Amino acid sequence: MPQSSPWFRLENSETVPSPALLIYPDRVAANIRRMLQIVNGDPGRLRPHVKTHKMAEVMRMQIDAGIDKYKAATIAEAELAASCGALDVLLAYQPVGPNIDRLAKLREKFPRTSFAAIIDAESVLWALDRRFRENPLRVFIDVDCGMHRTGIPVGEAAGLYWQAASTPGVIAEGLHVYDGHIHDAAPSDRERAMRQAFEPVHDLVEEIRPKTVIGGGSPTFALHAGLETWECSPGTTLLWDAGYGSRHPDLGFEPAVCLLTRVISKPAVGRVCLDLGHKAVAAEGPLARRASFLELKDAEPVMHSEEHLVLECPTTEAIELGTTFYALPGHVCPTVALHMETIVVRDGKATGETWVVVARNRRITI
Repeated sequence: MPQSSPWFRLENSETVPSPALLIYPDRVAANIRRMLQIVNGDPGRLRPHVKTHKMAEVMRMQIDAGIDKYKAATIAEAELAASCGALDVLLAYQPVGPNIDRLAKLREKFPRTSFAAIIDAESVLWALDRRFRENPLRVFIDVDCGMHRTGIPVGEAAGLYWQAASTPGVIAEGLHVYDGHIHDAAPSDRERAMRQAFEPVHDLVEEIRPKTVIGGGSPTFALHAGLETWECSPGTTLLWDAGYGSRHPDLGFEPAVCLLTRVISKPAVGRVCLDLGHKAVAAEGPLARRASFLELKDAEPVMHSEEHLVLECPTTEAIELGTTFYALPGHVCPTVALHMETIVVRDGKATGETWVVVARNRRITI
């Protein structure tokens, strides 16, 4: 029997200009099913992050699967979720300055959606109190469990929570605890690190008894799913990428997007240049980890600029100009945000359909 073509390869690649981001809906659907499987089929345990995909079609696939709560990093992402019918949206990015008014306008435009925001400072609590005194806003205390990016130290969180509980303009809904610093490759090391980081958080939960705790990200998703009363907020799990795929295969997700790129120059023997620059794949982390080539295993990236990625490859004699290659992004979330649209692939072919990356913009209507 003839071997089937690899999942990523297009039969009609000649119809797709490069660089392009391809999306495979059947694989997105499989990842959604896997997310639900991890929480024992209970969609109420899930609050997926919109930042990974920023697309209405992916939102609707999740909503059709019964998932109605979401997490967003921007007002635009929150607006996208609400416009798709999400019932509960958390702005997991402390609102300051004009974004407080934008959040108020968002609530007015989408009255069917219940919005909330994270806070980690008294000054923001007072600002929200002034703005939402007539229609209180739900808030989650953002707790720093070790990442030291945002959040209030665990030992100070109870005080801010009780202040919020007695502030008329807000409703103290619970805690938001993100552990983005935990990404150990070995599951046992990951679990050990998570338990150490969350031991004082459990004490805090026992002390204040919040209505809701939102815990963790993608690497610790399955671990937090074992805490039966907590909501889980994975994001990358929807599309997956080479970075998480290499470190966390135990989670059981599969890549659902792929980059299509072409050789545009052969400047020297053993060297090729692709049209996969900073503006097509996230220029994040070491050069070697920005893209993982699926059929070019012996290539080493040596130069990356706005529109070019140069590879050293011993087999360049056999590679012609215009040759198509496929790569997984090292980090999918910022890579998706670089693309205006994704090319939909079904049954090995680009269908001509595109999914617009709507929330890559900082503003949709509000």
